[in-house]
Amino acid sequence: MGAKTAVLLFWLQGFGVFVFADVWKVQVEHEMKALVSSCVVLPCSFQYPGTVQPSSRTRAIWHKKDKTNVFIYSEDKTNIEDNFKGRTRLVGRLGELNCSLEIDEIKNHDNGPFCFRVELQTSVKDKYSFVKNCVHINMIEKASPPELHFDPAVQEGYPAVFRCSVRHTCPSHQPTLTWNHIGKEVVTYKDIGHGNWEVESILTFTPTKADDHSDIMCTVSYHGLNEKFVAIKPIFVKEQETVNHILIPVICGLGVALLVGGLSFFIIKKYKRRIEDLQSRNDNGVWSRLSRMSRRFQSGGNSAGPDRRDQRRSIWSRFSRRGHGDQTDRNFDNRSDKSGNKNFSKPRIPASKNCAGRKWND
Repeated sequence: MGAKTAVLLFWLQGFGVFVFADVWKVQVEHEMKALVSSCVVLPCSFQYPGTVQPSSRTRAIWHKKDKTNVFIYSEDKTNIEDNFKGRTRLVGRLGELNCSLEIDEIKNHDNGPFCFRVELQTSVKDKYSFVKNCVHINMIEKASPPELHFDPAVQEGYPAVFRCSVRHTCPSHQPTLTWNHIGKEVVTYKDIGHGNWEVESILTFTPTKADDHSDIMCTVSYHGLNEKFVAIKPIFVKEQETVNHILIPVICGLGVALLVGGLSFFIIKKYKRRIEDLQSRNDNGVWSRLSRMSRRFQSGGNSAGPDRRDQRRSIWSRFSRRGHGDQTDRNFDNRSDKSGNKNFSKPRIPASKNCAGRKWND
């Protein structure tokens, strides 16, 4: 190793000691939520100058920000404020630089802010209070029901999955989730960050027809609360498709079509017979008159034959001519047809003398 390299290492070591010799650092969540009557865990991690000491040589103290001598946690329980005695405990390992604190049976006035102080039991006692990084707690008066997620329309005979989850701030006392249905259940716990945790229960079972329109219910129980909170939703089971699901609609459709067709056939046939009966019973009936009127309208209103009035006039004139006696007959005899032939004349019967005498005398 050269002289220049040795000098460079010396200066780097000195610079490192200068930079890290006085490093006191803590990491906490400045805002936390806590459910009243339950518990809350305040996440905390720290570091200090020098080598890491074991837990036996490190002391942790949590105190109020405005009153550094009022301890909410201390290894010496006689120094803890009466209001917090028996309700606080350190859940983190100081040898691992974890200073997380649990507060049980949360009360409305446990708002804080609360700060962490570390004391090192070395040859030279050293201690540091992180009053610039404290935790404030926001109280939750009413717990929330769990979140229930699943597809409400499930298929009969196939496994269905149901998820129920709830968030909380007390991992040392996890909430308990229960179902109203029997099945395979898997429960998981995970840290979602910023002092919040989530517990999730996954239920799997195969629905049947009996489960149709029934309710799936998930119940959560929180630590420190006697009340339970429920999430409930209905499920609808689709029946498993079989051959009957295809045959029944087809048969019903054919049956309806045949029924409608048969009724239509008999109704049409019945009305045709009725019309034929009306036509055969009365030629001068309404139907015949309508038929004749229809033919007249179709021919333009003029008929090929003579009108009834003309026929009546001709018949009346014939009877009148017969009543006029011989004069009419003579006129009739003297007529000829269009071909020039004379009409047949009746033989004249001579009148008797008596008749003539009488006529003369008259």
